Amino acid sequence: MTDLSQSIAIVTGGASGIGRACVMALNESGARVVFTYHSEEDTAQDIAAKTGAIPVQTDVGDEDAVASLFARCEEEFGTPTLLVNSAGLNMSGTCLVDMELAHFDKVVRTDLYGPFLTCRAFARAAKEGGRIVNISSIHEDAPRAGAVDYDAAKGGLAQLTATLALELAPRRIAVNGVAPGMILTPMNEEAMDDEEVRRKAEANIPWGRAGTPEEVAALVVFLLSPAADYITGATVTIDGALSQVVAPGA
Repeated sequence: MTDLSQSIAIVTGGASGIGRACVMALNESGARVVFTYHSEEDTAQDIAAKTGAIPVQTDVGDEDAVASLFARCEEEFGTPTLLVNSAGLNMSGTCLVDMELAHFDKVVRTDLYGPFLTCRAFARAAKEGGRIVNISSIHEDAPRAGAVDYDAAKGGLAQLTATLALELAPRRIAVNGVAPGMILTPMNEEAMDDEEVRRKAEANIPWGRAGTPEEVAALVVFLLSPAADYITGATVTIDGALSQVVAPGA
């Protein structure tokens, strides 16, 4: 049920972290993949050499760049049938009163405008059916001080996902979200590099450890597969129950 050999996938942010793991997992499932990268040229070319996936340098917040991405996919493989939105910027740690509009705009343009533009391009091009997975975060619901940029974008992404699921269901285009907690990717580089930092963070996770990009990618592939045909409009949390830790100690 995860044979995707007849599928054509676009993955944004495919040169790093969860996006990279999704490219690899989709390739293993037989899909033909086009993926975006921002500045990681060497990494992108290495992934391409290993998988046959097509790397396209893309600013996902730019309308013309997204149009070019879809045109390249059409040229290489045909009309995409699967879309994974994984490109994103992390929180700045800057509080509202100190945040410049340009920075807020940069994060929201990547983390929210990007999925809007790619979902729109996907839906316009789609012939019969399709599946979209938007990589969100547990912070679409669980805010943090210093993350007004990231949390606002992910909260918007949750509603974008839900609304598109309603709009596109009659066309049999499923739209779902995945909300990871602490995953060992470059966004958590300090925890990856420093065992003490990681151990301290993992102490807050009921499951007792951080997740891996491969675990998230396995969930994404399931949601893109025929096995998940009746699932749309859902956001699946993958966080070792971290988002359930609210009341203890209060």
